[in-house]
Amino acid sequence: MKKKWHLIFIASLLPAILTAQENKQVVYLYPNGAPGFEIRKNEPEQAKDWWVKNIHNPSLTVYLPAKEKANGAAVIICPGGGHRELVFTAEGEDAAEYFNSIGVAAFVLKYRLFREENSPYKQEHTLQDGRRAMRLLRQQAAIWNLDTNRIGLMGFSAGGELAGWVAFNFPKEELIKIDSIDKVKCKADFLVLVYPGPLAVPDTIQPDAPPLFMIAANDDECCSEPVVKLLQLYRQATIKTEVHLYAQGKHAFNMGKRSSLKSINTWPQRMADWLLDNGYFKK
Repeated sequence: MKKKWHLIFIASLLPAILTAQENKQVVYLYPNGAPGFEIRKNEPEQAKDWWVKNIHNPSLTVYLPAKEKANGAAVIICPGGGHRELVFTAEGEDAAEYFNSIGVAAFVLKYRLFREENSPYKQEHTLQDGRRAMRLLRQQAAIWNLDTNRIGLMGFSAGGELAGWVAFNFPKEELIKIDSIDKVKCKADFLVLVYPGPLAVPDTIQPDAPPLFMIAANDDECCSEPVVKLLQLYRQATIKTEVHLYAQGKHAFNMGKRSSLKSINTWPQRMADWLLDNGYFKK
């Protein structure tokens, strides 16, 4: 009888647990909408299956690890999609859930898309969203019990370009200041680039660029070359970097779980090992 009561009690909790998981906290980057485009902030996003687009009110979707697992580290995740859409499920949610499994808080960025059809935006607006996301997360780190010395950036493909722009170009303050958030530093403490696009590669790497983990497949016609170029720049700058260039896997293998290749299936573990070895899990 006691066992049956326990089962009924647990079943009664399931709807609340599912609702909590489905309704992730969303934090908008700008209080009144994106600067210069405030009038569009209430336009609904478009989403279907794996993608999201028509983003006019950039935001961070919050994924927090279980309290007993949380180690204080955090990462902002920039999904790819060619700056035309966001691969939100496979390169946003899946990545966030993996980070949560290793104790890291994850924040998936929905940024403005300058290559979307009829887009009013330019590359500078996308970069503005990336910088603002990092500054906002640093300013509000105490809300989520984050260590401000262990906040990183991760980007896939076009999202890797955005992550690279933010990581390699971090002014002390924004030229256009909306509020006090724009005075907070936006430097990443570590950088993870997954088959980053060619626009991620800067002319030079400054000595204070963040330590870097990169992964791509050698048969990726688009995005294996940027990895090689970034490796060379990092080696010249003598900054910590680790690269995994797999023999096959092509482009857009996401977090690896949909691939038939065992090496690609397990690549996130290589990233977790790198984070552990470099002290990002230490409380």
